[in-house]
Amino acid sequence: MALTAAPLRCCRLGGQGLGGTGLGEGDPGHGSHSCPPQVRVDGPQDAHLYESVPVTPGQPLLRDMELSPDQRHLYVLSRGQVVRLPVETCGQYPTCEACLGSRDPHCGWCVLHNRCCRQSECPRALEPNRFTAAPDLCLQLLVEPSNVSVAAPSILLQLTVQNLPDLSPGVSCSFEGLGQSEAQVLPKGLIQCQSPAPRELPPGTSPHGDTRSVRLQLHSLETGMDFAGADFVFYNCSLLPSCLSCVRSPFACQWCKYRHVCSPDPQQCAFAEGRVSTAEGCPELLPAGQILVPAGVLQPITLRAKNLPQPQSGQKNYECVFSVQGRRQRVPAVRFNSTSVQCQNSSYWYEGDAVGELPVEFAVVWDGAFAIDQPPGFHALLYKCPAQRPSCGLCLRADPRYQCGWCLAERRCLLRPHCPAPHLHWVPSGRRGARCSHPRITQVVPAAGPKEGGTLVTVEGENLGLQVQEVGVRVAGVRCNSLPGLYVPAQRLVCEMEESLVPDPPPGPVEVCVGDCSVDFRARSSSPFTFVTPTLQGLSPTGGPVSGGTHITITGTHLDAGSNVNISMQGAPCQLLRRGPGEIVCLTPPSALGPGPAPLSVHIDRASLGLPDPLNGTTSPPSLSFRYTPDPAVTHVEPQWSIANGSTSLTVTGTRLLSVQEPRVRAVYGGIETVNSCQVLNDSLMLCQAPGILSGGPPLPAGGASPDEFGFLLDHVQAARTLNHSAFTYYPDPQVEPFSPTGVLEVKPGSHVVLKGRNLIPAAAGGARLNYTVLIGSEPCALTVSETQLLCDSPRQTGEQPVTILVGGLSFMPGTLHIYREAALPLGALAGLGAGGSLLLLAIIGVLVAYKRKTRDADRTLKRLQLQMDNLESRVALECKEAFAELQTDINELTSNLAGVKIPFLDYRTYALRVLFPVQLPPLLCQAHVPPGAERGLRLFGQLLQCRPFLLTFIHALEGQRGFSMRDRGAVASLTLVALQGRLDYATRVLKQLLADLIEKNLQNRAHPKLLLRRTESVAEKMLTNWFTFLLHRFLRECAGEPLFLLFCAIKQQMEKGPLDAVSGEARYSLSEDKLLRQQIDYKTLTLLCASPDAPGGPEVPVKVLNCDTISQTKEKLLDAVYRGVPYSQRPRASDTELEWHQGQSGPTLLRDEDATSRIEGDWQQLNTLGHYQVTDGSRVALTPRQVSGSNLPNSCTFSRSLSRYESLLRTSSNPDSLRPQAPTLSPEREGGTRLWHLVRSHDPLADPKEGGSKMVSEIYLTRLLATKGTLQKFVDDLFETLFSTAHRASALPLPIKYMFDFLDEQADRRQIGDPDVRHTWKSNCLPLRFWVNVIKNPQFVFDVHKSSTMDACLSVVAQTFMDSCSTSPQRLGKDSPSTKLLYAKDLPCYRGWVERYYRDIAKMAPVSDQDMDAYLGEQSRLHAGEFNTLGALGELYQYVGRYREEVSLPAPHCTPHPLPAPIASQPARGCYREEVSLPAPHCTPHPPPVPYCQPASTWALPQGGESPRPPLHPTPTACPYCQPASTWVLPQGGESPRPPLHPTPTACPYCQPASTWVLPQGGESPCPPLHPTPTACPLLPASQHVGATARR
Repeated sequence: MALTAAPLRCCRLGGQGLGGTGLGEGDPGHGSHSCPPQVRVDGPQDAHLYESVPVTPGQPLLRDMELSPDQRHLYVLSRGQVVRLPVETCGQYPTCEACLGSRDPHCGWCVLHNRCCRQSECPRALEPNRFTAAPDLCLQLLVEPSNVSVAAPSILLQLTVQNLPDLSPGVSCSFEGLGQSEAQVLPKGLIQCQSPAPRELPPGTSPHGDTRSVRLQLHSLETGMDFAGADFVFYNCSLLPSCLSCVRSPFACQWCKYRHVCSPDPQQCAFAEGRVSTAEGCPELLPAGQILVPAGVLQPITLRAKNLPQPQSGQKNYECVFSVQGRRQRVPAVRFNSTSVQCQNSSYWYEGDAVGELPVEFAVVWDGAFAIDQPPGFHALLYKCPAQRPSCGLCLRADPRYQCGWCLAERRCLLRPHCPAPHLHWVPSGRRGARCSHPRITQVVPAAGPKEGGTLVTVEGENLGLQVQEVGVRVAGVRCNSLPGLYVPAQRLVCEMEESLVPDPPPGPVEVCVGDCSVDFRARSSSPFTFVTPTLQGLSPTGGPVSGGTHITITGTHLDAGSNVNISMQGAPCQLLRRGPGEIVCLTPPSALGPGPAPLSVHIDRASLGLPDPLNGTTSPPSLSFRYTPDPAVTHVEPQWSIANGSTSLTVTGTRLLSVQEPRVRAVYGGIETVNSCQVLNDSLMLCQAPGILSGGPPLPAGGASPDEFGFLLDHVQAARTLNHSAFTYYPDPQVEPFSPTGVLEVKPGSHVVLKGRNLIPAAAGGARLNYTVLIGSEPCALTVSETQLLCDSPRQTGEQPVTILVGGLSFMPGTLHIYREAALPLGALAGLGAGGSLLLLAIIGVLVAYKRKTRDADRTLKRLQLQMDNLESRVALECKEAFAELQTDINELTSNLAGVKIPFLDYRTYALRVLFPVQLPPLLCQAHVPPGAERGLRLFGQLLQCRPFLLTFIHALEGQRGFSMRDRGAVASLTLVALQGRLDYATRVLKQLLADLIEKNLQNRAHPKLLLRRTESVAEKMLTNWFTFLLHRFLRECAGEPLFLLFCAIKQQMEKGPLDAVSGEARYSLSEDKLLRQQIDYKTLTLLCASPDAPGGPEVPVKVLNCDTISQTKEKLLDAVYRGVPYSQRPRASDTELEWHQGQSGPTLLRDEDATSRIEGDWQQLNTLGHYQVTDGSRVALTPRQVSGSNLPNSCTFSRSLSRYESLLRTSSNPDSLRPQAPTLSPEREGGTRLWHLVRSHDPLADPKEGGSKMVSEIYLTRLLATKGTLQKFVDDLFETLFSTAHRASALPLPIKYMFDFLDEQADRRQIGDPDVRHTWKSNCLPLRFWVNVIKNPQFVFDVHKSSTMDACLSVVAQTFMDSCSTSPQRLGKDSPSTKLLYAKDLPCYRGWVERYYRDIAKMAPVSDQDMDAYLGEQSRLHAGEFNTLGALGELYQYVGRYREEVSLPAPHCTPHPLPAPIASQPARGCYREEVSLPAPHCTPHPPPVPYCQPASTWALPQGGESPRPPLHPTPTACPYCQPASTWVLPQGGESPRPPLHPTPTACPYCQPASTWVLPQGGESPCPPLHPTPTACPLLPASQHVGATARR
């Protein structure tokens, strides 16, 4: 497509012609591109390609094109379709720079509407600066000042805007997340507005770190759009933790040395001498080399420092804090002066001897927690001499600084003070002439070699000398010269053997002498070294191609001897592949001399190998020779096509093919190489199987496609790798349709069987055919092939026969053939059937007689069983009735109490984080701030995420990585939504695009459409869950939360109403078969009067408990009653309290789960219960805080150790945010072999059947599931009815549900999916499965409650029923079906009706427009602004950039490419950032901040006194006679400024004159009012500052 810009017009292509089309000249009537380029033509020699639009990949375009009558669309033709393309797509460019930088002649930037469009689509486009088509006319916004402290009041900001249009209707300044302020438009592109006051900053400012950058946008009151923006920074000095980070901050921060805080106001420092403004004044430890600390030795540590403060009155002295293996050790320190501090005498220790040196982090602090700055990598080295130094040699080679030495008396490596009589028995490391006795050899490699020498012998052992010069080696009596470069003191030496002068040397040991060869300093190997004579015997093969690559095998004897083997042919090395005792395999090199013989030369060390002489037993010079032959060549391939799967038989002709060892055929398609094998038949013919091709893109066109490369791998012959003139073509694989939905086809014997399919005959020239084989059963059938059908005759078989189709390595099974026979029976057969029928009738009569007799006995047994079943049914009915009545009483009481007790909803942030990160919160999200050097890069990275093409490309790139796990996908999805919390409208658009891509990918992979969104296998699916999490929080609190909480309370009360085993978690009343207590437990309900621990002497609370409850279960019930309505995280834990039983005058009795009275039988110990202590009904009890003292410490420890193993059944861990249900959960095995039990002895087949109550067949207790289900039915129905209703409890359907359901319907319509079951399944997987099931199973995500493992099992049954209600698959239930499905089987039709009605009502509702949804999402972002640590989320996301840096470094489409920064390092316990993180925002060009003064300096003395960090205007305040104090300074342009005065009046200084801009000495421009017309106009400035800049606009 050609678009001309001068003038702008489109011309027709085809018969009329089109100049400068950009389409290459191909065959007549065809173009050469499937992606027509868009070209801008500015002149005969000036054309610019600005866009390529994909139309029909893989197919060429016809040259005939036509423009639509309105000139807005172009009709493009290919061989198979007509495509209507827009002439322009201006809307794809999000910024002015991208829009105008594309050089699309149709597009320009509509300034006040902030969009890229045609000029005709921009209102009032002809007015000045309203519409621009030149890149240099884009709006540029500069803010002065560009930052302010959070402690400063609101200030007046001055904004300078270039190319500003008319703003007479009004403009306002919008601060991201902080509201708006009215703006005043001044002449010459100036705008003034007020910055937000500190009180307007949200409470979540601190998680952003010491700075928070907000986007300052100019908001047009005319269009309601933001049309220009810049970054505005709020900085918080108080968040900078150290002096160096404070004074090095780019903002006006100073360090208060004695208060150890960073402040923007120097007056806040307690002492004037404590103010630090430069790094030279900071208290800091100085680098002093490595600090060595021997373990277990008492010694001081002296450190050099500077500017150490003297602690003032009331402040604590200095301390050294060491961190050794997770333990913190604080040691008093003494400050000698400001430059020295000493850690007092102390010893340090670490466990284990796995490491000899352990780096230890330590810091110097004063006043308890004021840390002194220290250089990077500052640590001490804690070491042990004996660790990793078991021998004398290893000890003496230690670093002399360690002062380790070998103690002869104890034969250990010790410090001198630790060795007895050190002057006699201690040998220090580093002593000249020191050596170790008793060397030992542990290994010698190799064990054999030629007598000619040159063998490198490696000797390993211990105490093998400390210097190579003192070690002598002899191998089997032959001198071996040590190699200094390979010597490892005391451990290993490598020596080169000399030639043995003995004709037939005998084997012998390896002997090592250290210094001298006395007995104490000599070692011999246990195995001997043998001299051998390697010989050659043969060579196979004896010839190969000139290009090399032939695997040759050299046979002989002793070929594995020695240390090195060299094989050469014509002077070139033959690459060694492997060698053994009898053969050597190597790869021949290319021949430099062309075809011909090449003698083979083989050397092992210094021995030259030859063939053995059979006459005298000696070896002769080498006579093995390899012959190079001309390279093989391929001349023709037949056929010239294959299907995509490959395996097509290819006949290849060529020359000298027998010289190739492993011929293979190769193809490259889409950058992926595939190979297949070949078989050589003779020197000119071989058969190959065509390689298949792997296509990750669109399917192959019906007309076929050529591979990028096609050729053969013939050893190392390069000429055959790619056949330049090959026309080899790949066609789509054939496809066969199934017989029917059931897969069965009924035919008569011998009748025709028609198999339908596609691509059955490739579209290749010359009548190409595929070799089909159709097997019916195991017999083939005669076959006729057409383009869409396979016609074959069924063989003379009967019955059901499977049909298999084999073609080109593919196998299809369309179904089963049912072959039936229709034939009349002969007379003899009929007579036989009659006789058989008579016999059968007599047998039936006999059976009936016997059945009648048996029936009488069965009737009596049935009546007896019926009576028993009636009794059992009565018992079950009575249990159900009693349980329902009790539960209704409890629930009614709970419901009445709820009027005064608030449901313990979690706050929005906690709720969201628990759903987003259920396992572990990422470390960086927990940090209060980030280091200052990384924040800017993270903010720029966050701005880059605002580019949707980049974000989509980033996510797809991550999903394409092999190591990107399911956990990583969930983490990236959650972190992305946290980072985009302030832009939920943008996040929603990204989510929709990701879902659309996922649907497309699902359909392309031919996966079943119903599997979409079923599992969390992509970032999009997890993002969808998180999206609903954010947007349905209000619906949860106002509508769905109440029935869910009532269901939770109902299940909890129902479980606690009956016995509950504290060890196994099994309960009498449970919805889960796995957690059902399958025994009859005798129990009695007790009412205890509990004194309130918070109000001593107050009214006692009656609490119902069971006499079979353990003490911990009792305490939990008491806490539930006493702290009713109090969130779980805010009440005491059962483990932190003691239970006292008050019995009249005898005093309180302490009740515990385990004590001296516990019942023990064999190796079983039963937990104490109220019945064990014989607590009676109406007893008074009290909960008291647990006291730990010296007298009861052992018992308390024992009790806690036992209790911790099962108490998790009743409570979570000490962390109130614990999310996972705790297992019940005591392992029966304990220390000492004792096993605990409560109600039932688990895993004990020999237990007394009478223990714990009457025992029957366990399945009889499954009826308790029905009893529990009946009592909870009302609450389950209320919850389901609430969730499947469009208007309930005066709460309308949330907009996100309607909006997402409409989006799924739109995607189904776009892809022509009309199956209602598929649409129903998509919606069910989208909302109920991805969100509601998660909430139902995990109420602790929504409420501040504790969920036990038994509760988790019951909620899982409810969640399973909820999922089954949303399914459209029919229920096939039987006696073997799980109880979770049988329990609610009869309720499912009703629930499914609710679901269908719910989806139908949503479909009838009016659609939600994008504008309404954007407004709703914007409101949600505003309501929850600052809830999350956005920078922490960006930091966590950026770690994936570091992990897959190269894969995600490609620029996103339409985004200005920028290099990705170095990855952010993080540690498991805490995150840290690299200061070099700097990532520019897309489409933004960073500008240096203006310097509004002529001369740089560190401070500027004000006339009123004090100092300012701004650079001075004049060298000294007295240098200018006009610099006098005044309250305000009148600007030359008018107005006032609160800055210190420069001159009393604007006319007092002859150099202060108005000007539009002021040229800085450093170059550049500043929007500030001018001080001097030119840099040379001020006579008070030194000449060195005049750089001769010229004024420019």
